[in-house]
Amino acid sequence: MKLLMIFCEKFAYQPRMKTLDDAPDITKGMEFNYALVGFIHLEAKDEENASYMETKLIKNLKWAARKNDSSTIILHSFAHLSESKASPELTKTIFDSAEKRLDDSGYEVSQTPFGYFLDLDLQAPGHPLARLFKEF
Repeated sequence: MKLLMIFCEKFAYQPRMKTLDDAPDITKGMEFNYALVGFIHLEAKDEENASYMETKLIKNLKWAARKNDSSTIILHSFAHLSESKASPELTKTIFDSAEKRLDDSGYEVSQTPFGYFLDLDLQAPGHPLARLFKEF
């Protein structure tokens, strides 16, 4: 798994193009303020140890959110950090489970529409903990 975390003073998206036929039809975008956005890429090798990957994902997101004094976390599927990709089904399952676990921990959690290319608008401050990368 590769995880790029960006703390955004503003993060907004608008669905542009559907990439998975079975994804629900979504036309409405959203905007968030003072949110940690996780750009998440699950690789094929992650399928062997999905529960471990999910736990590492959650721990890293919670740590980075605390460091940026944010209680809002956005999960964004970003399958551009490696050529190897896990199945869309596993990726969505991990996203849904991570969202529930983070929500149960007191975070306000959202997912960007899964199976879409999105127009993104973000404003991120220039400080060391506003942009973090992890690979596990």
